[in-house]
Amino acid sequence: MDNKIMFTTDDGENVEFTVIEEARLSGETYLLVTADEKDDDEIAYVLREVKTDNKTEVSYRMVEDDEELAAVTGLFNDVLEGEIDIVVEKEESEGTDSE
Repeated sequence: MDNKIMFTTDDGENVEFTVIEEARLSGETYLLVTADEKDDDEIAYVLREVKTDNKTEVSYRMVEDDEELAAVTGLFNDVLEGEIDIVVEKEESEGTDSE
């Protein structure tokens, strides 16, 4: 998967992420994303799709719950089967995304 998405933080800053992988867990859709694909020690973030009434827009929130983050990170590790070595960290700010 080689998609780009624009993520807007609570501060109104736009950050372009590269989607590494998409997965579903317990009926929720998650994205594993990174902001810098040129760095060998890049940091990945986990985003959860947020349900909206608007069918033309997709929104995401950073996963902040430690248990949810651990479960989804484990899922991504299983899906990627060691193809890449990415450190997944919690992000303090939340935002939305539009495709």
